[in-house]
Amino acid sequence: MPQGHRRQASIEFLELIGVVKENGSDQMLFPPVHTPLSYDYVLVAKTMENQETHIYKKQIKFIEELKKKNLKVTKIIDEDLIFYGIQAPKEIFERYRYLLKVSDACNWSADQNILPLSTRIRIVHFILNHTELSHTGEGIRDLLRMKVFEAKFCLHEKKKQRELKEIWARWTACLQGQPITAVRNYFGEKVALCVSLWPAYFNTSPLIKEVCESDTVMCPLCDKRCKVWMLSETCTYAKVTLLFDNHGTVFFAMFMAIWATLFLEFWKRHRASYVCEWKVSDWSEEEEELILQIVNNINCEPRRYKHSYLRSTLVLICVTIMILVIIGLTHALVVFRVIAAVFLAEGSWEFLSTHSNSGAMMLGALFHYLIIIVMTRINRIVAMKLCEFEKTRSFAETEKSFTIKMFTFQFFTYFSSLFYVAFFLGRINGHPGGYVRIAGIWRLEECHPSGCLTDLFIQMAIIMVLKQTISNVFEFIGPWFSRWLKKRRAKKLQRKCGHCYHKDESMDSELCETCKLRDWLRNYHLNDVDSFSLFDEFLEIVIQFSFTTIFVAAFPLAPLLALFNNVIEIRLDAIKMVTLERRLVPKKTNDIGVWIDVLETIGVLAVIANGLVIGVSSDFIPRLVYRYIYGPCANGTVTETDCMAGYINNTLSIAYMNDPDIHNEFSTKQMMTPSGMNVSYCSYKDYRSEEDYSLTPQYG
Repeated sequence: MPQGHRRQASIEFLELIGVVKENGSDQMLFPPVHTPLSYDYVLVAKTMENQETHIYKKQIKFIEELKKKNLKVTKIIDEDLIFYGIQAPKEIFERYRYLLKVSDACNWSADQNILPLSTRIRIVHFILNHTELSHTGEGIRDLLRMKVFEAKFCLHEKKKQRELKEIWARWTACLQGQPITAVRNYFGEKVALCVSLWPAYFNTSPLIKEVCESDTVMCPLCDKRCKVWMLSETCTYAKVTLLFDNHGTVFFAMFMAIWATLFLEFWKRHRASYVCEWKVSDWSEEEEELILQIVNNINCEPRRYKHSYLRSTLVLICVTIMILVIIGLTHALVVFRVIAAVFLAEGSWEFLSTHSNSGAMMLGALFHYLIIIVMTRINRIVAMKLCEFEKTRSFAETEKSFTIKMFTFQFFTYFSSLFYVAFFLGRINGHPGGYVRIAGIWRLEECHPSGCLTDLFIQMAIIMVLKQTISNVFEFIGPWFSRWLKKRRAKKLQRKCGHCYHKDESMDSELCETCKLRDWLRNYHLNDVDSFSLFDEFLEIVIQFSFTTIFVAAFPLAPLLALFNNVIEIRLDAIKMVTLERRLVPKKTNDIGVWIDVLETIGVLAVIANGLVIGVSSDFIPRLVYRYIYGPCANGTVTETDCMAGYINNTLSIAYMNDPDIHNEFSTKQMMTPSGMNVSYCSYKDYRSEEDYSLTPQYG
């Protein structure tokens, strides 16, 4: 469009929305937007003695760019800080209101003439992020990295902040419902929807008796110094296994699969009720971004976008390589456990030697947790770089792409090792005389004779408890300590002066300069927040949902731990968001976006994984087969003996020392029992023939 025509169209547009007066009269075409007299945003910079530096010049030029957009900028100087209070003129909000009315006429209501401060903040935040220096094209994010500005933040409203403290951010509110609407009005719909997501027979079992009273000699668990051991030594281990690997496990897994589906459906209904109440059912993030682009610059040119198959292919290759790297770390974790088991078994401590496999599993879980901490940072960096390289159409598409990549990386980081323990541990380790070895030296791990489910239980328990405990401690103590340190270093803030004492601090444009500075310094000393602050909360909830559904058959305590964690974390997050951190930029939405697709995928995966755990990892099916085909009650025979008697011995195979391969595998010293007696055979968990070690028909 020619420049003259574009200018005329702009004038017509301004006349249409009421910014330009009609026929010289004082009446607007639309009633004015009523807004509170407060500052929408604050920029902070360091004071400089030399005003000729390029940093100071860029600072001044950026402020000038804001003023060109008719933003009012108030400058207040502290001893070593410069505060720029930013107010947007009502014309900007009238423009936004008109465009919103045109795009959403069906849902328009009269109360939308009054724009709350949260909406003002969102609009000004967008304008700040899309304002660039004319000569270099640098934006606010670049200037923050270059230390041209120290910080940018929106101000907490003292009155609403106190209200949220009373009804949400205190420990005594644990037994009350979540004030979703109040949170939405202050932090926006996105935070509010995130908040709405947070809600034995030992003495009689023949299996336990068979283990605890057994005189079966088991084969050594490692080479050289490991000796044969008695099955009765693992009596406690067998009791723990039977505690959650029983008939109730199947029904519990079925219940949790149904619960996961119902939870999502009921949450969708819960979300829909709030969406209708907030009148955002037809809201579109892409449309909002287009409206804000016009509000920011009415002469904006449409951005040209062309999908690049080359970029998409390269991103897909990079994602695949990253997943393979994470799976490679799982292999490293397996090697670590194998080597740790050898060192523990060959150590001087008798207790550790006896329980070397369990000790190695616990050490492996701790090592896995350290890998999770390190890889979380690496995953984020890689996901961000890939999104920058991808060059998506809009910010909404970028956010969706980043979410999918980050969750995929995190899912493999958390669950690759658990999938190995659940479905491969003890099934690829071979047999005496033909063990599978790493680098031809170290034997792979074996399952306990009572089953492999306990190993998965230990792994999940340690990771989940450490994740919830340590992350909650650091998530709260970190911001609290940071704020305390900033307060200690800063000068003592002055009390509010008598002139402003009875005024609401949220109406800070009416306050004197001293009281404005006092309030802005208080907000400046709070901890910084960014777009990842809310993303981290969503990611934490989804990972927790994965733990409580995918392997819940192996770890029935996961839902209980998640409940305790959520009761505590809701309060910690509320206190942190309201009192310890700067105010999050309110984000408008009517859904949680791609996260709902992620949750539905996890629900489907949970049904499949729990079915495989019961069918592969649990002894539920082998016990049924033994009861009705191989046990005392086979073929409908009724006896006084318990139908499961002899099951443990049935799952064991025997290796004899007179076999040359076995004789080469184990030394005479290894075949000595704890009581000092030499034995000529030992048992191991598998269904194999004693002659040629081939798998028996019962295995199939």
